[in-house]
Formats: sequence, C-alpha cells, structure tokens
Amino acid sequence: MGRRAALASLVAAGLAPRCRAVAAERTVQPPGALLAGPATMPGEHEGPRLPDALLGDEIRLMPTSGRVMALTFNAAWDESGIDTVLAELRRRKVPATFFPTGQFADAHPAAVRAMAAAHGLGNHSYSHPYFDHLSTAERSDEVCRADAAIRNASGTEPLPFFRFPYSSTTAESIADINDLGYAAIEFTADTNGYLGPYGGMSVAKAVKRAVDAFTPGAILQMHVGSTGDDIVIDAQALPRIINAAQAERYEIIDLRQLLTPAAG
Repeated sequence: MGRRAALASLVAAGLAPRCRAVAAERTVQPPGALLAGPATMPGEHEGPRLPDALLGDEIRLMPTSGRVMALTFNAAWDESGIDTVLAELRRRKVPATFFPTGQFADAHPAAVRAMAAAHGLGNHSYSHPYFDHLSTAERSDEVCRADAAIRNASGTEPLPFFRFPYSSTTAESIADINDLGYAAIEFTADTNGYLGPYGGMSVAKAVKRAVDAFTPGAILQMHVGSTGDDIVIDAQALPRIINAAQAERYEIIDLRQLLTPAAG
C-alpha cells in the first residue's frame, strides 16, 4: 500500500485526522483573503490550488530571480520579544510569516492573534518533535492538532505552509506533509539568534548570518520567545537586518505570494 493510500485508510478508520485535504484536492484562499473573516474548515473554502511547484521537496529558496526575500519567525517558547518584533514590522511596513507550534498557540492565544492581525501563520507542529522519529499517523496527529490550535487561537485560516521542527526533513516526511495539503517551507539560513548569548550568539553575529544569506528568493528563519534568559537576539537584530536588506535593494515580500503566480 502506498503512503497516500495508507494515510487515506488511517483517516477513514478515524486513526488520523484529516485536517486538510490531500495535496491533489487542496484549495487555499487567495492571499488577500487569508486574514479576513472567520476561519473555515477544509473543503469549505475556494481559491487557487496549492501550486505543484511547492510539492515534492522542501522549499529553502523562493523560485525567483528578483531581489526579493522573506522574513519568518518560529514561535515555540514564551512571548518574549513578540511585541518588539511586531512593532518593528509595523513601523517599517514589512511583512513576515510566523510559524507557531500548537502548544504555543494554546498557551499564548493573544500573541497568536496579534501575529495574525497583520501577518500569515504557518504550522510548526504541535509539540516540536523530530518528525523523522514519527510514523505517518503520528505526523498527521502533530500537524492537525497544531492546525486546530492555531485556528482556535487566531480566528483565521492558517497558511498551507509547514515548517519541520529542527528542520529535520526526509523524503518520506515531506511526502506525508504534502499529502496533508501542506508545502514544506524551510529556510535559506537561520540567524541562530535563538541560541542566545549563553550559546555564543550576539546581535552582530545574527545580523551577519542573515546578511551573508541574502540572495534572490532567500527565506530567513528567526525566532521569537526566549529559552529562559529573557534575551531575544532576533528581536534586537531585526531592525539591522531590515536596514541591510533595504541598503542592498532587496524587497521583503510576503511568503503568501508563493500561492500566486511567480513572484519575479
């Protein structure tokens, strides 16, 4: 039995939730509608199909030759730095995409609503496990529990974008995610700001890692929240990263543009 057939049989037996239609059937709302109106359940919304170009492999670069890049933030710990990041994005009129875990959404619904008020929300699993250690059914459970938590917290339709915990991807796990209706959105570079000063990181080092990764279609990964020291290096580095991108004539675009015809 193939993987898609196996997943379908698990869904039919009630052993795996069908949080989204499989990729062959998946439709998504147009980008302009993603943050408007109440959340919809799978099968209720209409719009462009998840592009085939986003399926079959992990996405670490946007498919473009233009001088564009995207900012993304994972959220799995506490709320530290979120207000600072959102305020800077608002001040600079710059979009970002946030990837909260389901546990984060359950614990910090107000923070997730604040993110969703102006930015797209992806899915970063429910409890942040290594997906290469999970079965197909366990992966489905992680993704769908997170989907429900993010919907409940935000009141919006999450994007069909999944980011693997620890960026631990395999061909099999990517296929499972695709079968749930998600593109595997990874990153070109991580600033490593989440390591904090006790992990040897500084604002200057985080900025340098970001700038060194500037290339057409780059996707930068950063983090909000603190691992325990209340220091959020990426929140402090964000203004300098935006300054550097603009100085090098990069336009920071919304990842939701991946759901429409080519960005450039």
